[in-house]
Formats: sequence, C-alpha cells, structure tokens
Amino acid sequence: MVRFLNLLAILALVGSAIYAYSIKYETIFHAEKIASLKHQIKDEQDSIGMLKAEWAHVTRPERVQPLADKLLDLQPLALNQIVGAEALPDRGMRVDEIGRKLEALGLAEPTNTPRDGNAAGSVTPSSSAR
Repeated sequence: MVRFLNLLAILALVGSAIYAYSIKYETIFHAEKIASLKHQIKDEQDSIGMLKAEWAHVTRPERVQPLADKLLDLQPLALNQIVGAEALPDRGMRVDEIGRKLEALGLAEPTNTPRDGNAAGSVTPSSSAR
C-alpha cells in the first residue's frame, strides 16, 4: 500500500512539473509574439510618418504651382472677378421639385399620425375596419 501511495505521489509530482513547464513555455511564446507585434506596430508608425513627410513634400505650393501652370489652362485672376457677398446670387431660393410633384398629386396635406389619432374626425385604417 505504501509503494502505491509513493508511486501516486511521484506521478502527481511529474504531472505538475509537466504542467508548470508547459505554462512557462506558453508564456514565453506569447511574450515573444507580443514583442514581435510591438515591433510591427513601430515599423508601421514609422512608415506612416514617412508617407506623411512624402505627402507634405509632394504637395508643396512651390512644386504644385508650376505643374498647375503647365497642365491646367487657367486664366489669371482679374480685379473685376472679385465681388462682395451682396453681388452673389441667393442660394436660399432653390426650387423643391419633389415638393411640387407631391403638391400636384395632392399628397402635400398633413397626414394623421398616432399622436393625432385621438383628435375628432380622424380616421385610421384600424378604426374604419371595425
């Protein structure tokens, strides 16, 4: 009986050692993976910074202006083109084409809503079917 308990204790000790080492190596693996991902993030941040710098270099006004002069047929700004805000057309007077069509069809009148359902004279489909 004593030998059986000794054998059981040794097996439990070996099992717990295997479990502890598996946790240790799994932790090391995840730590290396985290470090690798941090390096990848840093590399991507560096490349984003490089791309931002390149974009700032490419869109410099002194570089874009000769290209605009060469490739676009632009006329120079004349003094008579500069006007005050009162000379601009009023953009608030736009015509509502959909609203006109709804009015022509007779659909512009207000409709009964559930909160107006208690009002006198209102007819809803559910109350007329009863």
